[in-house]
Amino acid sequence: MEKVLVAGAHGTTGKKIISILKESNKYEPFAMVRKKEQAEGFEKESVKTILADLEQDVSGTTKGMDRVIFAAGSGGKNVMGVDQEGAKKLMDASKKDGIKKFVMLSSMGADNPEEATELKDYLKAKHNADEHLKSLGMEYSIVRPGTLNNETGNGKIQLENKLHKRGEISRQDVAETLVGSLEGSVARNKTFEILQGETQIKSALEKI
Repeated sequence: MEKVLVAGAHGTTGKKIISILKESNKYEPFAMVRKKEQAEGFEKESVKTILADLEQDVSGTTKGMDRVIFAAGSGGKNVMGVDQEGAKKLMDASKKDGIKKFVMLSSMGADNPEEATELKDYLKAKHNADEHLKSLGMEYSIVRPGTLNNETGNGKIQLENKLHKRGEISRQDVAETLVGSLEGSVARNKTFEILQGETQIKSALEKI
């Protein structure tokens, strides 16, 4: 079983990622959380935890891990400290510790944040973090969904390097896409956008 560190495990999408990994026969999830009480919740479900804060030193958090999914976010409270610099620190630690692949939850619009009318600072932070990941020479996938909703996922998406349209997608389907991107040969060193659609996630990922 490969060990997968999930940054942002206590978030709505992060919890879904942990659940999917738990059901996998290939991966063992490690929930990266900031608070002891958050860790206790995961430990009750037999999920191992790592206590770390993206606004602090995160060196050592990736030691012994095989792969990383970054699904953390500050919810607009500290986009520079968490969404940008926190992400970059975890990427640097992953590179140093020989992580096989880093899967990044980014956002549609992060390719060109200057064009955004809303959330410009957030998209700039995501853009800068994504560019840093690309520069490290580590295997990655950067997943850029449209607006997230809490509807039930149907396991089907639209996926292109650039979709040239806006739309929504369920957090469940985003979580499935992130986990599906962990495999080294899947979407290797690719950046792509996703929305709800008609193609099975596995098939969509195989074509990118």
